[in-house]
Formats: sequence, C-alpha cells, structure tokens
Amino acid sequence: MAEPARAPLSFLRHPAAAPLAVLAAGAAGACYLYTTDPHEPGHVLPRCPLRLVTGLLCPACGGTRMVYDLMHGHFTAAWLDNRLLLLASPFALGLLARWFLEGVRGRRWRPEPSARTQAVVLLVAVAWVVVRNLVR
Repeated sequence: MAEPARAPLSFLRHPAAAPLAVLAAGAAGACYLYTTDPHEPGHVLPRCPLRLVTGLLCPACGGTRMVYDLMHGHFTAAWLDNRLLLLASPFALGLLARWFLEGVRGRRWRPEPSARTQAVVLLVAVAWVVVRNLVR
C-alpha cells in the first residue's frame, strides 16, 4: 500500500517550529545588534511607537540598549537602561526555554497565567511607566 502524500511544508506544523523560528529570529537580531551600537544615532533599529507619539518612555524603552550592553559585558549600563526589563529577562528566557523544550518533545505549550498574575504584571508595568517618566 502506498504511503499518503505529505503536504508540502508540513514540518511547519510541528510544535517545535514556532519556538525554533523565534530563536532563529532572536539570534539574527542579536548578531546585528552586537555590531550596532544603539547608543549612537544613524542605525536601522526600531523606535518605540509610544515614545514617538507621546514622548513618554514605555515599560520596554531601553531594552535594545540593555541587550547591547549585556552582550558587551556592561552590566551597570544595562541596569541603567531598563531595570525592570533586566529583572524580568530571566523569567522571559525561562518561558522561551519551556516552550522550546515542550515543542521538541512534540507537545504544544503556552503559558496560562491566572487573572491575578495578569493583573499584577499590568500594574507593575503601569507603575514602572509612571516612575520612570517622573524621575527623568
């Protein structure tokens, strides 16, 4: 009996495809960022839409500079770029690692934070926006 024909690009439906794509995009972005100093003007780097429109720093403003500083071993500068994002980074990397590992095992996974957790994350982000824009 003949094997059924597989759809082209069916590997894209594998549970590990999305986390692998995110990791590949992150690695490509990190390679570009490593050689591009976001502290200097004139580079092709995204600008924060909230800051462009309102002039206010969003919760993630300074994240690009922070990653650049971390890749170059400038930990104090990374801390000054965005303290909250630096503290949250290990949790985000942990979620990415879990997503990847579950995908490799053939299982689909996504975090399901409770309503309380979502509220806490939102309140912390709003408080961070207020604090960092008042202190500037």
